[in-house]
Amino acid sequence: MNHSSGVGRELADPLKCHFPLPHSATFYPLGFSVQVESNSKDILAAAEESWGAWRRQYDAEPVRLKIAVAPEGDLAIAPEYRAQEHLLTIVSDQNNYAVVDLDRLFGSAVLSQTTAGDHAWLRWYFLEAMAYCSLSQRYVAPIHAASVSRKGMGVLIFGPSGAGKSTLAYACARAGWVFTSDDASNLLQDSSGLTIIGKPHQARFRDDAPELFPELSGYSVRARPHGKLSLEVPLDELEGIRTSPTCELGCIVTLNRGYAPRLERISGEELIEEFLSHACFYGNRTFERHRRTLQRALEKPVYRMDYRTLDEAIEMLERITE
Repeated sequence: MNHSSGVGRELADPLKCHFPLPHSATFYPLGFSVQVESNSKDILAAAEESWGAWRRQYDAEPVRLKIAVAPEGDLAIAPEYRAQEHLLTIVSDQNNYAVVDLDRLFGSAVLSQTTAGDHAWLRWYFLEAMAYCSLSQRYVAPIHAASVSRKGMGVLIFGPSGAGKSTLAYACARAGWVFTSDDASNLLQDSSGLTIIGKPHQARFRDDAPELFPELSGYSVRARPHGKLSLEVPLDELEGIRTSPTCELGCIVTLNRGYAPRLERISGEELIEEFLSHACFYGNRTFERHRRTLQRALEKPVYRMDYRTLDEAIEMLERITE
């Protein structure tokens, strides 16, 4: 491609501003538009793996990602994430890095072909990080919680790692509830209601999950990029499991596993700092929007639930949603 001046002279392009990116597609993670351009079909294939099941739900300014893939370089090491004001950087090495302008919802990356070819690595460290950080800046408040619904009432299941959020959410789905997310839920910012947006198309389980749910035994255990072992299960392959990308928040339940069954109503004020401590910081303006959204959520009924077995937990949740 030639880039000429007004006198016909070809211009130098030392920054590779005009690197050709002939492949493009639009995806809809969480229902929002993300436009991806690249010179590598691997990038679009990985985006399809992450977001191909999603359809557009919200009419909002799109996130734009331009990702150039070069033959040089090894598989990216786990990158460092840094941000100042509206700029987010993701840096692994000189052949694998990205920058995202969070105000303009635009991100650019340069990756090695080796990294682009490892879709799990690419999705975890770069592609999904760039998209979800941008969406969290403008549209959603992410929270480390599962979400299910019954009789139109959404329940946000909160608790520390190991409390059993994903396992309980799936157990509820087996019992006839509607599944929205295993452990990564999002609250829609500035909405008239309190809409939970999840990731209902697949669920991740600990490697011992087939001991509780025999139907999962046919799925292989994989090492995720951060080293943890997990089962990734497409939920549309499981008979009788109903899913929805959204539900309307009705109440919040915080879990304590390993104790005699007990359900008590508590004040949302007891949880606000814990909620915020699990949130990601995307700058002062975004943090305040997230805080307002979480505070509105905690105006809904909040419960603390102790349990030992899944049957005990489901029975208590059913009481809440009657």
